Amino acid sequence: MKKSLIFLCVALGVSSLSAQETNLSGNKFRDNWSIGLNGGIVSPLTHSAFFKNARAVVGLDVNKQLSPIYGLTLESNWTVNTVSPMAAQYSNTAFDAFNIMLLNRLNLNNIFCSYNGQPDLFEAELVGGFGWLRLNNFYADGKGANHLASKAGVNFNFNVGEKKAWTIAVKPAILWDMSMWDAPVRHNHPNFNANYANWEITAGVTYHFKNSNGKHYMTKVRAYDAAEVASLNAAVNTLRQEMEAKNDQLRRAGDALRKEEHKSADLEKALNECRNREPQIVTNNKKTLESVVTFRQGKIVIDASQQPNVERIATYLKNHKEAKVNILGYASPEGSAEVNERIANQRAEAVKNMLVNKYRIEARRISAKGQGVGYMFEEPDWNRVSICTIVEE
Repeated sequence: MKKSLIFLCVALGVSSLSAQETNLSGNKFRDNWSIGLNGGIVSPLTHSAFFKNARAVVGLDVNKQLSPIYGLTLESNWTVNTVSPMAAQYSNTAFDAFNIMLLNRLNLNNIFCSYNGQPDLFEAELVGGFGWLRLNNFYADGKGANHLASKAGVNFNFNVGEKKAWTIAVKPAILWDMSMWDAPVRHNHPNFNANYANWEITAGVTYHFKNSNGKHYMTKVRAYDAAEVASLNAAVNTLRQEMEAKNDQLRRAGDALRKEEHKSADLEKALNECRNREPQIVTNNKKTLESVVTFRQGKIVIDASQQPNVERIATYLKNHKEAKVNILGYASPEGSAEVNERIANQRAEAVKNMLVNKYRIEARRISAKGQGVGYMFEEPDWNRVSICTIVEE
């Protein structure tokens, strides 16, 4: 009894120390539960042949792992009907004895080698605890007996599968009947006595339920101290502020771009309207007039169809003695630059000469100059013109 209590205290102490030094995930109350099925044989520890007196035993256990080192098991084993060396007669039931034990488990691998974040392929556990032993048809009158029992042993575990959800184990142990029912000297307290003990050798399979961390076992997690967490939070907040500033800059740039796009669309619309408009006289507050004289390709002579446009300028100049006219000649892009420069100049001079020679306009009131290739209109042919602009000062 004292040995078992010392064993339990040591187990709890080591488990507590391990829990303080290790940071684990998946270690909540509802985590690390498992269920197992066992089967094997029991045979008297002393004064009997092992296999000749062996009886079959089956059992079920429910397990809770409290830390990588320490766990608890609630176990119930049932021995199949046979002759018990401690009984006075044959048993008349299917099972001549059964027990319910609360066992402590210590994982030796994790004590001496530390826990690496998942179960090893092979592990060894020390097992020990107390429980209730029921013997059926124990007395001659057919009544059963309830005794205090104790158990100590070793579990040799093989954790199989990629997810470590299954454990196959071999479990040799010694089971004591501590009541010593037929001892020649009556005892006032339970005793460990080899004459009242059995070998119990079983094998079993255990399934580990999935934990809150998504695994079937505890996993290690990195621990952060308060200073490190505060530093990381400060860095995150700084990055958030910088991101907000960048987003604000992007929003402003986007607004400016949209304004420029609207402006560009308005200008494009105005340009298209200007291109599609017929040549006309435009009068403004300064009493200006504009007329366009069109030439054929490569020609510098004014066609008869274009003379009305020249006459319109001449009529205005005659009626407005202080008005002057600026004539700008243009060519279409065909030909070399030198030829286009000459043709543009000659076209401007052609309009000037008609105003002077035919309509008797003073040459001092006329300015004529070639501008080379014109790009006012999309159609190249439309740029073979002389544009006459009158400005009245």
